Amino acid sequence: MTTPGNSSVSQTRQKPLRKVHPERQRRVRTALTFFSATAWITGVMLLLLVIRMIMQYVLGMDVSGFGWVAILHGWCYLAFVIATFNLGLKARWEPKWWVTTILGGVVPFLSFYVENNRRKQVTEKFQLDQPSAA
Repeated sequence: MTTPGNSSVSQTRQKPLRKVHPERQRRVRTALTFFSATAWITGVMLLLLVIRMIMQYVLGMDVSGFGWVAILHGWCYLAFVIATFNLGLKARWEPKWWVTTILGGVVPFLSFYVENNRRKQVTEKFQLDQPSAA
C-alpha cells in the first residue's frame, strides 16, 4: 500500500511529461535566459559588495571610491527581482518558489545555487533541452 507522502513511489510512477507548445517553450526560454543573466550579475555584484564591506569595516581601509558597488548591486538586484517575477509567471511557480528565488540575490553565493536549481527545474518541466520541431 502506498501513501501520498511516499516520494520514492510517486517519483517512479510519474506521468510522462506532456508536450509543451513551442511558443510557450520560446517564452520560457527567453525568461530563463534573462533570469540566469541577472542572477549571475547580481551574485557577482553581491560578492564585490561583501569584499568592499570587509575592506571598510574589517580592514579599516578607505573605500570611498567604491560607493558605486552598492548602488550598482541595488539596480542589478531590482533587475533580478523583475526577472524572477517574469520567469515565475511564465513557469507558473508557487509563491514559495518566488520568495526563495528572490532571497538568492541577498545571500552571498546563493544566487548561483538558486539559478542552477531553477534552470534545471524549468529546463526539465518545459523540455527546453529537446530540439524544437520547427
